Amino acid sequence: MKNSLTEDKVYKTILKFSIPFFLSYFLQTLYGMADLYIIGKFNGMEATNAVSIGSQVMHMITVMIVGLAMGTTVSVGRAVGAKKHEEAGNCIGNTAAFFGILSLVIMAVLLIFVKQIVKVMSTPQESVEGTIGYLRVCFIGIPFIVAYNIISAIFRGMGDSKSPMYFIAVACVFNIGLDYLFVGVFRMGAMGAALGTTIAQTISVAVSLFFIIYRKMIPGIRKSDFALKGSIIGKILGVGVPVALQDGFIQISFIVITVFANKRGLTDATAVGVVEKIIGILFLVPSSMLSTVSALCAQNIGAGRHDRAKLILGYSLWIVAVYGIIVSVAMQFAGRAAVGFFRDEKEVVEAGYLYLRSYSVDCLLAGMHFCFSGYFCAYGLSSISFLHNMISILCARIPLSYLASIYYKDTLFPMGCAAPIGSLLSVLVCILAVIIMNKKGITGKN
Repeated sequence: MKNSLTEDKVYKTILKFSIPFFLSYFLQTLYGMADLYIIGKFNGMEATNAVSIGSQVMHMITVMIVGLAMGTTVSVGRAVGAKKHEEAGNCIGNTAAFFGILSLVIMAVLLIFVKQIVKVMSTPQESVEGTIGYLRVCFIGIPFIVAYNIISAIFRGMGDSKSPMYFIAVACVFNIGLDYLFVGVFRMGAMGAALGTTIAQTISVAVSLFFIIYRKMIPGIRKSDFALKGSIIGKILGVGVPVALQDGFIQISFIVITVFANKRGLTDATAVGVVEKIIGILFLVPSSMLSTVSALCAQNIGAGRHDRAKLILGYSLWIVAVYGIIVSVAMQFAGRAAVGFFRDEKEVVEAGYLYLRSYSVDCLLAGMHFCFSGYFCAYGLSSISFLHNMISILCARIPLSYLASIYYKDTLFPMGCAAPIGSLLSVLVCILAVIIMNKKGITGKN
């Protein structure tokens, strides 16, 4: 199998693994932003809002798939760390077979309920038709979204974070070009943006499969590995389901907040949609650290290096803390320019800027609980991540956003405060969980 992550200095290992991971997330976010940017240049707020709402739904689906795939990353990583290559091959084969079937089921269900989904989002009437068209095309591409993320999860579990970066780069280049073609030249609006994204993802998966087969990038795989085994699927889902549910509920909380904004009118709805895209960029480092910590710690735990797993968590917390402070301060001054990059309407820019000023503080706090979540997942304790996120969502994010939308109708600043307050609760729960894990000896001898 691929690279061992149990040697070399910890900080070097983190940087070597996380930088390609960060670039992968950046490219994935870039081609998502391309839809919003290009649609904003050639269409009005209605189309922008359609893409914003549609992409938020797709983001929720994608992060849940990534969450499920975390089970594969951890299972493969621990097997590779323990040098159990046959077990790693079984995990890879079962992952491919199971998720292939699952992707078709998800696609069919979403296509059936697309109109209901758009209605639940409280989509402004002007954007309903565009949102439905956008989602229908994207839903057809679900199998390719699943395929890319599963391939990435497998490689990262093997210690290879570079290959997924190359595969997503292919999708990014094609998506930007196709967006200009379908939206700018053919004037297909929101549906054109979705078509560009779906075709780009299809090309990316085709290219990745070609290189995997041609270069034999996953050695030792046998046909028998693809026969579904309950014990293997159980291990994968044991880690992946709590993470998927956790990420799903987080995205649902974002969608609920979007619904609150949609009910305030097209200006606030557009502003919130734009800021969510910006937050997606700002969260690139925290998001990459979550997956980096889980992959690195999984291999080290498999190798019995619990002390090294603790160091990985510590270094990662310092990285996200420094990054979060820099970003939070920067957005207090550069927030208007960031929002204005996507929309030039004065009222949208001002509303988005106020929302971004308070929301950006979450880069610091969310980054910290992301690192803790990766650590918990590596130990197979993803239920802790689920717990702290549910506390955050139910006790802070949703209720505080709702109250802010009711009592502060002239500004989005209070709504933006809900996210960092929720993340603070998560961090406190995570610290308590680590203390308990250490006392029980789960993380090795102290």
